[in-house]
Amino acid sequence: MQSHPETLTNLPTADTHRRFAFVLLDNFTLLCFSAAMEALRIANRMARADIYSWTVIGEGGETVSCSAGASFNLDGDLVELQRDDTILLCGGIGVQEATSKKLMAWLRREARKGLTVGGLCTAAYTMANTGLLDGKRATIHWENSDSFSEEFPDVELTKSVFVIDGNRMTTAGGTSSVDLMLKIIADDHGEELASLVADQLIYSSIRTDQDTQRLSIPTRIGVRHPKLSQVIQMMESNIEEPISPSILAEDVGMSTRQLERLFRRYLNRSPKRYYMELRLQKARSLLMQTDMSVINVALACGFASPSHFSKCYRSHYDTTPYRERGAKGARVI
Repeated sequence: MQSHPETLTNLPTADTHRRFAFVLLDNFTLLCFSAAMEALRIANRMARADIYSWTVIGEGGETVSCSAGASFNLDGDLVELQRDDTILLCGGIGVQEATSKKLMAWLRREARKGLTVGGLCTAAYTMANTGLLDGKRATIHWENSDSFSEEFPDVELTKSVFVIDGNRMTTAGGTSSVDLMLKIIADDHGEELASLVADQLIYSSIRTDQDTQRLSIPTRIGVRHPKLSQVIQMMESNIEEPISPSILAEDVGMSTRQLERLFRRYLNRSPKRYYMELRLQKARSLLMQTDMSVINVALACGFASPSHFSKCYRSHYDTTPYRERGAKGARVI
């Protein structure tokens, strides 16, 4: 039998029990769900008490498949929960289709009772679509942030790995579920227990809600030139109303020719070309993940003319925006 690796200074008791209701949406992301549940299991082991328990439910109450194709048996349907339960929605690919009217009605009813509700991975979409994030801070996987911002302007979207705003919680996907659960464990039972859980998970760097989910621009593009990074950040922040290269250069204290040289040297393209690619990437994301009209997508990405947008899109992706919209099939959100 494996020996107990650590001993807490003050062991929690089962009197401080908290129950989670994991709600698995169709095509949920397995990593987000399993990481959260494992953190709770290890917390119980380290505390030597059942301080946490959980039930796994979902629409229909029978089985649900994750995005990797594995099927899971559910403990039950969308049943009425206890007032002190915590709901954790587990989203993934195709979260829009998985967010049914039945699920939203159930979620609104439970939220009215005052339950804490969290969304793992793309489940922030489900929460926002139900109105639970109106006026709240939230986060979602960076790949889905453009479409989320367009669809839910009343939600203050951040780039954090996780966000807790009152009794609403959201994570950015991936291993951010671990960070959220460690924060919950620390708040419930102290930093010592959370650290022991992190050690068991071989999780050496615990992130907070102040950490962002994406790598810094220099790390992401492999360039550590401060002025080039600053220009790229300005481009990423001004997609709907693009800024001319001459103004970008002036804002960082260099000439347009110097800026051109930097982009050619480090990125093998002109500033204009790089900026265009950023705008087209966002356009493709909106086409694939939202029901926005092609014209509105064009406007949101800085194209004044639909014909110019279509021409640029075809040149870069070898298809038109209209064909892309028609062929999207399963959404990637």
